[in-house]
Amino acid sequence: MCQHQPACPSAYAPDREAAHVVASHPDQGWSLLCNGIVYFEDTGLLLPDGTVVTPHRVLAPAA
Repeated sequence: MCQHQPACPSAYAPDREAAHVVASHPDQGWSLLCNGIVYFEDTGLLLPDGTVVTPHRVLAPAA
């Protein structure tokens, strides 16, 4: 999918969220990355094969 040089990481690489945004819909809370991932603002992901990755936001320690 990716036409960038160097190519963006695949949808299954550990750094997959570093891929370029090709469509952004902040009003709906999601973006499409060039590796086929739908990235949600809560940090959840939908991979190209339909696999759901639950949100993985790092929370600040309680004060």
